[in-house]
Amino acid sequence: MSKLSKAKRDKRKKQQPKRAFARLSDQQQVQNHAVLTNEEGQVVAAIGLQGRQWLLSIGGQTMGNADDPMPMLAMLKHLANVQGKEGRKVDLQYSEGLGELIKVMAAEKELDADAYLDQLAAEFDNIDAEDAAEGEAAQDLADGEAATEAQADADADADAEAETEADDKPKA
Repeated sequence: MSKLSKAKRDKRKKQQPKRAFARLSDQQQVQNHAVLTNEEGQVVAAIGLQGRQWLLSIGGQTMGNADDPMPMLAMLKHLANVQGKEGRKVDLQYSEGLGELIKVMAAEKELDADAYLDQLAAEFDNIDAEDAAEGEAAQDLADGEAATEAQADADADADAEAETEADDKPKA
């Protein structure tokens, strides 16, 4: 071997195009099936299919995955309803394939697609109402406990004062 063979080999390697990492190109692309956009046209949240997994993305970050897209679609519908109540205009659009899946699921419940989605989103409204009720109950309980503790402190102070007065009296 000549002394220049290593130099020639290194030069050839540098001139070759860079190869992509195999593991990065093996990953399947995500196909968007439902998109929630705001009035500026920016994507707020989306549901996509990657292989056989449904992915939920909110704010550009993947928040979860599932085998069934319906709970995620209900979340998006609920989010759209909440945004609408706050005065923000948002638009929920979904693909034809997901639309067909919604129709099939709605037909099983003997509803139309919009009523089915509203029913799913209503479950989240119920959860929000239960959380609010639990929060109020916890606050009422905390207020009641605070009042009980204040009463107990007042009773303890009165008992301590009575003992002090009893100690001041001469004993027979």
